Amino acid sequence: MREDVADFTIAHEKAQSFYASYERKGELQHQTHYCPGCGHGVIHKMLARAIDEMGIQDRTILISPVGCSVFAYYYFDVGNIQAAHGRAPAVATAAKRSRPHSVVISYQGDGDLSAIGSGEILHAANRGENITVIFVNNAIYSMTGGQAAPTTLIGQKSTTTPCGRSAANEGYPLRVSEMLATLEAPVYIERVGLGDNKQIAQAARAIKRGVENQVKGLGFSLIEVLSPCPTIWKMSAVDAQRWVRDVMEKTYPLGVLCDRTKEARVHAMPAAAPPLEELPRLLDIPEDDPAVDVPEGAAKAVDLQVRVAGFGGQGVLLLGEVLAEAGLDAGLEVSWLPSYGPEMRSGTSNCHVRISNETIDSPMVSSPNMLIAMNEPSLRKFVATVRPGGWILYNGDAIPADCVRSDVHELSIPFTHVADEIGDARITNMVMLGALLEITGALPQASVDSALKRLVKSARWYELDERALERGREIYCGSLAVI
Repeated sequence: MREDVADFTIAHEKAQSFYASYERKGELQHQTHYCPGCGHGVIHKMLARAIDEMGIQDRTILISPVGCSVFAYYYFDVGNIQAAHGRAPAVATAAKRSRPHSVVISYQGDGDLSAIGSGEILHAANRGENITVIFVNNAIYSMTGGQAAPTTLIGQKSTTTPCGRSAANEGYPLRVSEMLATLEAPVYIERVGLGDNKQIAQAARAIKRGVENQVKGLGFSLIEVLSPCPTIWKMSAVDAQRWVRDVMEKTYPLGVLCDRTKEARVHAMPAAAPPLEELPRLLDIPEDDPAVDVPEGAAKAVDLQVRVAGFGGQGVLLLGEVLAEAGLDAGLEVSWLPSYGPEMRSGTSNCHVRISNETIDSPMVSSPNMLIAMNEPSLRKFVATVRPGGWILYNGDAIPADCVRSDVHELSIPFTHVADEIGDARITNMVMLGALLEITGALPQASVDSALKRLVKSARWYELDERALERGREIYCGSLAVI
């Protein structure tokens, strides 16, 4: 007798929290990217079902790691963020704190969580962040072809331990859950496995409970899942499940390692964010007292793209800040993007400043129409980037012959000597800024004065900077007279 599909009852169907179709890039869009027998697919199903059963799909944010589950966002129809390697708990913390009513789940493999991300998970747990962490432990770096991970078992072979892991050489397997369970803040830590159907059923209960703890506001929960990896372990799917049960479990015993849910204090939800119109009052900004009284129409049409470059300590970033703040006071669109090395002093430093009366599409200034080079290395580095018709202000006696360009305007002055004559070589940046302001004529003096007053707190330095700005303007005008 022929049976119709309608005669059957569907006992299991795709969770609502999954997308109806997995639209991946490239070929094989109808398949997941996980290997046959991999535990990620099973864990995904358990997590999606838990989200469905609790009715939290619309407020769930899943943090994907770097690792085999990096593309989890192709499958879960929830909010998704893909974090840098090991940073998922830190990203989850930010997401939870900025959106406290959301349910944030950090999903990580053992390589991501226990190696480069060990610091992030340790401190997130120690702070008792109200997040849920799914920790998938298959004892190896699967994504990169089978390197040893901190969780690799003693004697287990990998591409980096071809003779098997040795305690004397690589140390002992890191039991992350036991370590975190010693902290005071976590409320729930359990290790489960995918070794057989009974273990899988317990894993589903533990994952749901970990998410429930967060919904109740109880605090940090982590579920470690011992998961098969048939491809890298070079086993069949059945043998891989058996290996979880018979081998992995000896090093990583299953069970609840920490359960403080009964005595946990519910995390208080923060008050709702204030409306935008309340911000000036909260920030103590007088609404009826604008910082600058810029005459109407004073700000001319402008598209100023400036690169300021020099050594750390030359005031490169401050020059850019004054310029950007002045533009802001003049009612223009502005951006300021600093770039500097790790050294506090004498390292390279530069910043990108854009000022426009149109919306700024990017803060990057790759082709400036104004280059302020405070030393020769900076001039040599950026001279070729100045667009034809632009300007180069160089702090030196003369532009080196191999840097001279005929298609741009160049003004070479020993600005540091000028600053020294005014009173301090450290105001070189303001002398150069004065010249820039005079060349461009883009900003009203009132906005420049106001920006400088906000950024320079010392009365002595403010007075010196004002004189430097004026001297810079005079130098440019004087250069015209010479020409």
